[in-house]
Amino acid sequence: MAALKTRAPTKKAMNKTAAKKATATKTPPNGVSTKKPRVFAISFASVYPLYVQKAEKKGRTRGEVDEVIAWLTGYEGEVLQRAIEAKVDLETFFAQAPRMNPNAALITGVVCGVRVEDVADPLMQKIRYLDKLIDELAKGKKMTSILRQ
Repeated sequence: MAALKTRAPTKKAMNKTAAKKATATKTPPNGVSTKKPRVFAISFASVYPLYVQKAEKKGRTRGEVDEVIAWLTGYEGEVLQRAIEAKVDLETFFAQAPRMNPNAALITGVVCGVRVEDVADPLMQKIRYLDKLIDELAKGKKMTSILRQ
């Protein structure tokens, strides 16, 4: 049988590939990336119905979702509704939260393969906290357990 001959990539092609990789992974001189994750720009109004839908699929209620959000962020009733209607992004939603619960640090576990207690970015961690609480609600945990009481 004849062996297939493959050509090695040319030096020029290798340089282009290396240049693309270098530009894709290049960070600013201080070593900190200034680009924000896209999730920060997602509106809370687009995520909220998904939280409610996830909870309702498992027999929980919108009121329970609102209670979890109120416990974590301090948004309750009309204030929560105004934030939804204003279509604020997640970054603004958490930045303007009436009061973040000091017991939020008690939230531990994995969301999307990431340990919430190990998330370095404070905003991303708050988003993950809320995701984790909604997951626990959908899994049927008791509210006292979810709200760390």
